[in-house]
Amino acid sequence: MQQCTAGLDLASEEHRLVVVDGKGRRLEERRVSHSEDGIDALIRMLADLQVLRVAIEQPNGLVADRLLDSGIAVVAVHPNQLAAARDRYRTGGGKSDGFDGYVLAELARTDMHRLRLLEPDSDETKALRTLTRTREDLVEQKVALANQLRAQLDAFWPGARQIFFDVDSLTDARGLGEKRLASFLARNGYSGRRSAAELLVRLRSAPQGRTGEAELEARRAVVLALVAALKPLVEQIRLLTSQIAGAVRAHDDGHIFLSLFRDPKSVVTAAELLAEIGDNRNRHPTSASLEAIAGQAPVAVQSGKKKVACFRWACNKNLRAAVSVLADSSRKHNPWAQKIYADAIARGHDHPHAIRILGRAWLRIIWRLWQDQNTYDTQRHGSLNRLLAAQG
Repeated sequence: MQQCTAGLDLASEEHRLVVVDGKGRRLEERRVSHSEDGIDALIRMLADLQVLRVAIEQPNGLVADRLLDSGIAVVAVHPNQLAAARDRYRTGGGKSDGFDGYVLAELARTDMHRLRLLEPDSDETKALRTLTRTREDLVEQKVALANQLRAQLDAFWPGARQIFFDVDSLTDARGLGEKRLASFLARNGYSGRRSAAELLVRLRSAPQGRTGEAELEARRAVVLALVAALKPLVEQIRLLTSQIAGAVRAHDDGHIFLSLFRDPKSVVTAAELLAEIGDNRNRHPTSASLEAIAGQAPVAVQSGKKKVACFRWACNKNLRAAVSVLADSSRKHNPWAQKIYADAIARGHDHPHAIRILGRAWLRIIWRLWQDQNTYDTQRHGSLNRLLAAQG
């Protein structure tokens, strides 16, 4: 039986499968329903046809997990790679329903030197990834709602913005007195230096919006509705943060990433780094691979004699954000990180570029620690200790 490859164009309700033989001829093309019966039939069909590997665009998800669990080799094809390859196979500018599936199958047949086989992470890592990504989604929703709330307050009650740092803690302030405000501050763990009386003066002395009674009542209702929507989000984020902290500390690789941070509150970023990098060491055989997928290494673009380094758009956005948080926090207390950042700024780079330069340096360290399963130790960081010795 000749070796075959397949391409699976994923959709929400129905996927399109194309199987080609060793010479690129279509052997099978059909629709696969996104159901238990449909996925079971897909796996049986691939086994019957002795498909060598299956190419898909989405490396994470139910279908990819089911294929991997059944022992089928899965190839990850980035959307940019698929888009760039379409012109190689398109004739007359057309595009049939199974065209992307065919291109994916052909890439799995001819371009494996450019692609990578998926190797699944452990169940613990996938669980941690689910927790961190869901928390990030909730944080984005919280920020959006909080911005709407601030916009409403700016329109008719700017004083509230002056005394409430977290607008999601607002309550109905009609008839607010000193004792009631003091009680509110105590319940919410206020740690500022101003007394309730001082805060109340600031609240009452702020400019007042000129709104009619009907509009004022409507805006008050909107503010309270937004606060009511924010409170459960804040609570769920808190609960997820607690779950993430427990999960990353219990993970076999958790100690590696937790050691990168001084502040115990950075547990979420440590968990994000672990979840996005994963625990499969074969996925990144060199640090360069990790630097690229994290968006910290530039893309070299060459035209004739001109060669420039461009921003890397195609990357794991979650991992890039986590590396940026590590880099930005470390430059404030780690002399080695401070110097890398300062040198980048001195060369004329802006803040985001300097952070990426520092993030790339950190990823080289992280990759080595990750491969050796060691924790970060300032006493063993050669570049840091040489810098400290030179500074006396």
